Amino acid sequence: EIHERLVGSEMCIRDRLGNEQGLLSMKLDGLSIILTYENGELVKALTRGNGEIGEVITNNAKTFVNIPGRIQYTGTLIVRGEALIRYSDFEELNKQENVEEQYKNPRNLCSGSVRQLNNEITAKRRVHFYAYNIISIGDEISFTKKKEGLSWLVKQGFEVAPYREVSASNIEDMITYFSNYVKQSDLPSDGLVLTFDDVAYSCLLYTSDAADD
Repeated sequence: EIHERLVGSEMCIRDRLGNEQGLLSMKLDGLSIILTYENGELVKALTRGNGEIGEVITNNAKTFVNIPGRIQYTGTLIVRGEALIRYSDFEELNKQENVEEQYKNPRNLCSGSVRQLNNEITAKRRVHFYAYNIISIGDEISFTKKKEGLSWLVKQGFEVAPYREVSASNIEDMITYFSNYVKQSDLPSDGLVLTFDDVAYSCLLYTSDAADD
């Protein structure tokens, strides 16, 4: 399905990339979450909310299966990613809790789970977190490439959304790769995301687009 949706726009994607390198990643189908770490500890977790005001879910986020409660970096770090419930866990929960009557898919169950008043319930739902990108980090650390930031997050203990490096020459092959990959993946996904790897170039385009608006 992913390949069918994108095949008609591959020429536009290649033109958009030009001579630049990009990162093609799975668009995970869960709940967008922003995490803040200070002094190496998770101090705040927010949902996207209505796009302007998020909902604080810090206590629940600390129960996520794979979230690092403590990292080596002691400065202020803000990370954006996706909270989700894997297909295998969703199926198991349906057997144990009969949640299918209330939640028809992993995304709805995840959304309800992270907003629980009782974080023991959240813990039982086996919510995972996959990082997309670094929103903010201290001035003592900088990355020229987005993939450098993702590799750094992995070293800090985060799992990142599955991605591949792409260029205009291999973008079609990588779209085909992901169209096959998602069929056997345990992670819910509803598309792909293409970003430029060069951080400065991405910021330049963002500034240019904002000025045009």
